[in-house]
Formats: sequence, C-alpha cells, structure tokens
Amino acid sequence: ENVDVCLVEGAIANQDNLELIHLVRQNTKTVVSFGDCAVTANVPAMRNMLGTAEPVLKRAYLELGDNTPQLPEEPGIVPELLDQVLPVHQVIPIDIFMPGCPPDADRIRETLIPILKGELPVMAGREMIKFG
Repeated sequence: ENVDVCLVEGAIANQDNLELIHLVRQNTKTVVSFGDCAVTANVPAMRNMLGTAEPVLKRAYLELGDNTPQLPEEPGIVPELLDQVLPVHQVIPIDIFMPGCPPDADRIRETLIPILKGELPVMAGREMIKFG
C-alpha cells in the first residue's frame, strides 16, 4: 500500500476502469467511493437498461454516425465497454462511501480530516450522506 487515501469518482464502465480500480485497491490503504456515480453508478448506468454495450455502441456510432459510421475498435487505444456499468463497490471493497453530485466541500472536509488523523469519519446524517 503506497497510497494512504484515494478518492475514486465515477462508475466502472470500461476495461480500463476495471484494470485501474484493481490497481487502486492493491495500492491504497483507504479507498473512498466519491460521489453518486461511484457509489451507485447513477447516470452512467442508465445504459444498463439496454442489456449489453452493443446497442449503445450501435446507436452512438452507427445509427447516429455522420460521415463514416463505424464502431470504435482500436485495441490499446479505445477501451472496450463493459456490458454493464458498475458502482465501484461491486468491483472492489470500499472503505468509505461519500455520496453527492458532487459531494460539497464541507462533506469532503469532514470526511478527510478524520481519515488523515487515522480515524474513520462518521458518515451519518443528511449533511454527510445525502445523494444528489
């Protein structure tokens, strides 16, 4: 563990996200799921209703493609979409959940100060756990 605290924002939507989040967990003492997208997958997960990544890609790149409709396939450059967008805790263990879209400055401060003192923050009450 080379890192004391890492705030992870955003959902896990593609292969790069998946690989990176595993590295974060391996190398971090305290991982904070930061914001509604990391905590619940929120808006990015709306594509989950379509079942897989295929209909999303077809709609965005083939049906709505302007001049040269084609799927983005360039290994090593364009990360492959996962079939489902996942909140971070479904991929790795999370130490602290900090919802908010985005979390406000007071919530961030009240979460980080205890962590930096080696303590766990109290994530309770509207001011600390309200979504949105």
